[in-house]
Amino acid sequence: MRFRAKIVDLACLNHFSRVINTIAKLAKTCTLRLTVSKLYFILSDKVANGGVSMWCELCQGNFFDEFQMEGVAAEHNEIYLELVPENLARALKTAQSAKAVKIKLTNKHCPCLRVAVELPSLSSSSRIVTHDIPVGVIPRRLWNDFREPSVPDFDVSIYLPVLKTMKSVVERMKNLSNSIVIEANLNGEMNLKIETDLVSVTTHFKDLGNPPWSNSAQDRDLESMAEARIDIKKLQQLLAGQQVNPTKALCNIVSKRIVHFILLHEDVSLQYFIPALA
Repeated sequence: MRFRAKIVDLACLNHFSRVINTIAKLAKTCTLRLTVSKLYFILSDKVANGGVSMWCELCQGNFFDEFQMEGVAAEHNEIYLELVPENLARALKTAQSAKAVKIKLTNKHCPCLRVAVELPSLSSSSRIVTHDIPVGVIPRRLWNDFREPSVPDFDVSIYLPVLKTMKSVVERMKNLSNSIVIEANLNGEMNLKIETDLVSVTTHFKDLGNPPWSNSAQDRDLESMAEARIDIKKLQQLLAGQQVNPTKALCNIVSKRIVHFILLHEDVSLQYFIPALA
């Protein structure tokens, strides 16, 4: 089992850092799945227990100048590692003006991802700062726990408003309640609602548009709202952690069951599932 990769391009490096920062804000620990063409960051708290789950996919070719890996076996050419994304985010912070960053799977005293940051220096010799990030190797028999989450048949799919706007609305609302109702219809309308004994607040968004595939819910009345009540902190965490400025952001609502967010950037896709509260 071997893995080594290198980023030389500064724009790619900064973009990769932003992705890792976003993930670090969403997950204390996560699984890094490495394949020949892609990296996946996976958080699979069982949604049944009220946990959120996350699936973030990156095409390695858009980030890395070199990328070599050998999986656990020829027919299972993948590696699954458990890590604390905050540690990786911290290591990459030192790399903002780096000439190159190398990442390598090593095993001195325990399995580690070694991040070697080559910094520019005035003399001819370069300075290298090395970070060893402990990882756990996930055995082959557990891999099935980390498959891409299936998207349940949704009632409504809708594009999200500008995330910054949505974030400031949610931040104001979170002082009033622990939960928020998201409702939307196939007419491009979405409401964020808070209802407590003392106060009821609703923010309306119009003309958001519905993705083309939302026709799968064709027999549904365009005006009728699908809604789910979710933990407001989990929603705020998703909005506050965003550093990749997605080109498209949308959500699918399965009434009273789950809200599934999809944030798409040219070379990164992030899915985030927040279960509905009873």
